Amino acid sequence: MRTLFIWSDPGSIAAPKMSSLGKLALVALVAFAAATGVQAQATGQPSPNTAQVQIDALRRANDAVVGVQVTAADGARSAQSLGQRRSGSGVVIAADGLVLTIGYLMLEAAQIDLITQDRRTVPAKAVAYDSATGFGLVRPLVPLPGVVPVVMGSLNELEMGQPLMAATGATASGEEADVSMTRLVSQRAFSGSWEYHIDAAIFTSPPVTAGSGNHSGAPLFNQRGELMGIGSLLVGDALGVNRRMPGNMFVPVDLLKPILAEMQQSGSSRQSHRPWLGVTSSDQGGRVQIVRVSPDSPAEVAGLQAGDLVLAVDDTPVATLESFYKKLWDRSAPDEAVRLRVLKGANIQLIVVKPQDRMLTLKRPSGI
Repeated sequence: MRTLFIWSDPGSIAAPKMSSLGKLALVALVAFAAATGVQAQATGQPSPNTAQVQIDALRRANDAVVGVQVTAADGARSAQSLGQRRSGSGVVIAADGLVLTIGYLMLEAAQIDLITQDRRTVPAKAVAYDSATGFGLVRPLVPLPGVVPVVMGSLNELEMGQPLMAATGATASGEEADVSMTRLVSQRAFSGSWEYHIDAAIFTSPPVTAGSGNHSGAPLFNQRGELMGIGSLLVGDALGVNRRMPGNMFVPVDLLKPILAEMQQSGSSRQSHRPWLGVTSSDQGGRVQIVRVSPDSPAEVAGLQAGDLVLAVDDTPVATLESFYKKLWDRSAPDEAVRLRVLKGANIQLIVVKPQDRMLTLKRPSGI
């Protein structure tokens, strides 16, 4: 007798630890029930053929997921915050084995390895890193036989509460590939503390927490097995309102489509070459507060310090990270001087900073 799982709330479905195939079947049937509105007391069964089509689609999508293992170059700036060795996930998006992942994994990489579903370690090279979107591309140095590239979906097709599947790759340390059921809880702009902003992001809950950071780069699929986004962060405010809800932020593949060819050709997109100050900042009650200044960065050279409040950029008031970043990036050249009105303690000062092109401050992985 087939068990019919009915979607209500991911948190209300307590599923035991299963194999990937078992979880895939669970996700597919839950998604099917949600899409067709099948009731728990219904005597009828969903069409076995239709359910099997979904299960097969999700299995193919999961088969395209790989683990991503990175060792950063000696002296890499990014090692201070991301570590020398990094572990995450990615997904094959092209017939030549091209893998899409989250870019911070491969920052200043000296060595990249992919871990396949059958636990083979395959050497890979960096193809592109796009700081504007956060995407990274890597390509295996040997073929990945039998892997079918995933099909990209669209953010416009997602609906609130829609069940989704997140998949994580295996690791060299022995952690198995895994899949998790989650759901869409919010779509909105996202501003990161590290001089990062995108106008659209996918937020899901419950969170994907598998492995030691394997949610980084984890692909997100709809019930048809189409790729919707790439995992970036664990967040505590997936709803985006004054209510705590742990979840994940995924970068939608819609942002990749217009720049994919450019990334493969030049190693980044034009929008990645923009001013970088070297500050970590946060929104503080209508003001932008600097919480950390990177060593040897333009911000440190100019005299910016943790605790400073940025009030205006080039005489334009800024009250959020989004307005701060967009005004900073709105200039003709990445190294064009920027004037910041800053509150230091009780004194307001005008500080001139000479930004740098962020892409030029990083050690370039071999291949880019």
